Amino acid sequence: SLTGANLAGARLSGADLGGAALDQANFSGAALVGTRLVSAKLDQAVLTGANLAEARLDRAALAQANLSQADLRGARLYQAILTGANLSRANLSQATLTQADLTDAQLPSADLNGAVLSRAILEDAVLRGSSLRGAKLDGANLLSADFTGADLAEATLADARVDGARFTDARLDSTIW
Repeated sequence: SLTGANLAGARLSGADLGGAALDQANFSGAALVGTRLVSAKLDQAVLTGANLAEARLDRAALAQANLSQADLRGARLYQAILTGANLSRANLSQATLTQADLTDAQLPSADLNGAVLSRAILEDAVLRGSSLRGAKLDGANLLSADFTGADLAEATLADARVDGARFTDARLDSTIW
């Protein structure tokens, strides 16, 4: 178990850490490109500024993790648990978050361009000023989510639940409902 370990700045690109217990570990600024973290336990882990591009985080537990400014371009987060996670200014462009749980997640100014969030739970999530151009939110739970000032141009929200969601000053050109 690496619970609480300090791995700040570590170079673990391409490593297989599937199923590892890494709760509360510090990965600030770590290089984790293409790393396999399937079903890993990373609750309350610190991944600020970490490079997780193309990483495999399917079914990973990241509740209340700090992923602010993390690079998650093209990462797979299928069914990942990101409840209460801090993803402010994170780059999630082209990431797959199908069926991920982002309840209460903080995603202000995040880049979600082209991300797949089909059937994801974003209830009470904050996406103020985020860019979701071309994102797929089909069947997503967006109840009471805050999209104030977000760019949802060309995004698809077919069958999404939007009761109580705020879209004040959001860009919605060519958005498919």
